Amino acid sequence: MVVLIGLSFILTIGCLFFFKSNAIVDKFISSTQFRRLIYLRDLLREMVSRDMKLRYKRSILGVAWSLINPLVQLLVLQLIFGIVLNLDIPNYSVFLFTGLLVWTWFQSGLFSAAGVIVDNPDLIKRPNFPIAILPIVTVTTHLVHFLLALPILFGFLIFTGVQLTTVILVLPLIILLQFLLTLSLSYFVAAAHVNFRDTQYLLGIILLLGFYLSPIFYNTTVIPEAYHWLYYLNPMVSLIEAYRTILMEGQLPSFMPPIILFVTSVVILILGHTIFTRVSYKFVEEI
Repeated sequence: MVVLIGLSFILTIGCLFFFKSNAIVDKFISSTQFRRLIYLRDLLREMVSRDMKLRYKRSILGVAWSLINPLVQLLVLQLIFGIVLNLDIPNYSVFLFTGLLVWTWFQSGLFSAAGVIVDNPDLIKRPNFPIAILPIVTVTTHLVHFLLALPILFGFLIFTGVQLTTVILVLPLIILLQFLLTLSLSYFVAAAHVNFRDTQYLLGIILLLGFYLSPIFYNTTVIPEAYHWLYYLNPMVSLIEAYRTILMEGQLPSFMPPIILFVTSVVILILGHTIFTRVSYKFVEEI
């Protein structure tokens, strides 16, 4: 029931947001706020498309490069941990690839968000430009890369004999949860990097530590139970486990961790957006 309600909500918002010709939308579109939403939606779509085109301009392989990186990591880690060290984890290649895709989206989105203000001085200096949309554009662009890689993951699952069940309908909610988490942190790092240019370097170190402190190439069962309370403070632990539970086990993830993560992400998002907005008037001077 929760799944159906969640999916219905997402579909309803999606329909209202994307189909302007609908009679209900026409009724609401007269309001200034809704017109603003339509403008921001179109701007977001245009900027994500622009970002994708610029990123792979004059590239022979194009968007395929976003898939090559996790696949190369998969081969290397599979060789080290799956063959050489022979970790006792069933269906290890799928286990590993799931963790890598989830982490790659989080890492790439957050790292790119750190420089999104500094890298777009022309947009920042444009009058009345909604600066707060830039972190959203960055996270959404890397979401597109993640979604493009999902069919490969599904192919891995089917090839290795994993049965995809109706529980997979919950997956959009987990993706939305990761989007909220990444975006909430993006506002902080984007604002911080404007004044402290060491932010991106420091973030690189933190993300490197996060890679090894997240269950990407190992199982959470190797963590001593006495340290679980500390280990699970890392939000990526619950997220990666939720993805694997849905995709590999065909079961619903534990209820409380996603709920706690959702509430925490919303609080951080509100706080981050507020701070970002309050300091944004200084961006033009600093860049």
